[in-house]
Amino acid sequence: MLPSTPESLTPIVVQSMANTSDARIKELLCSLVRHLHAFVLETRLTEAEFEYALDYVNAIGQATCDTKNEAVLVADLLGVSSLVALLNNADHHGESDAALLGPFWRANSPSLEPGASLAAPGTPGIPLEGSGLVQDREGRPLAGVTVDIWHASPSGLYENQDETQPDMNLRGRFTTDENGRFRFRSVRPAGYPVPVDGPGGVLLRAQERHEFRPAHLHFMFSKPGYKVLITQVYADDSEFLHSDPTFGVTRRLVGQYRVEPRPGGDVAVFDHCFTLLEGEMVFPHPPIP
Repeated sequence: MLPSTPESLTPIVVQSMANTSDARIKELLCSLVRHLHAFVLETRLTEAEFEYALDYVNAIGQATCDTKNEAVLVADLLGVSSLVALLNNADHHGESDAALLGPFWRANSPSLEPGASLAAPGTPGIPLEGSGLVQDREGRPLAGVTVDIWHASPSGLYENQDETQPDMNLRGRFTTDENGRFRFRSVRPAGYPVPVDGPGGVLLRAQERHEFRPAHLHFMFSKPGYKVLITQVYADDSEFLHSDPTFGVTRRLVGQYRVEPRPGGDVAVFDHCFTLLEGEMVFPHPPIP
């Protein structure tokens, strides 16, 4: 078969994959071709626009480095990351809502004792006393769960973005006790802008959207026999809850960060309950080293 019209090309390309032995690869690629071709036909994509799109894809790879993953960021800004997380963790009567891994998670953060601080000495900010309960679907506490926590500084930067912060600052791993509880200390995170110096920023400016994420803590829970839960908990008083540029906020991921007056000054107190589901313990690939 040879194409004679724009519309006649799509079935020819799909047919070329007929001998693909892996059924899932065949399904994904055939669907990708159909949707891409449909997009081109629907929008009547021009050659200049096509060239620009290819340059944009190349720029995503060129902008990815040791301190950020631009491909993850663009997927976040288009809502794809949140869509995949919701699709693959859709159990609204069981597991806690999953959320974005984000482009700044690092594997092998330091293991810390219960109640230890994520913040290196001298890290500025309102002190934060955090705690949580991890349970199974039946509400039974889960002991021995590894709780990986990371967050941005009050200035809105993760340590690998900020030369003034020591390595692995505001990152750490804890283990739940026999009651399924964990405790940690840190400084209260602030909302921050996603990086806009690369293709992600080009996308936001073209759409005339702001770049500010609501303040949040990142969590990753893991225990053999249970699905790894990647989630975030957002501050209930953040002004950007309803306009998160990465579409990561769901109702169940909004937590309370109450402020308590103490003799030495105000302290933010945080506590949250998390639910894990049985399944295979599979960790994500770190977006940065």
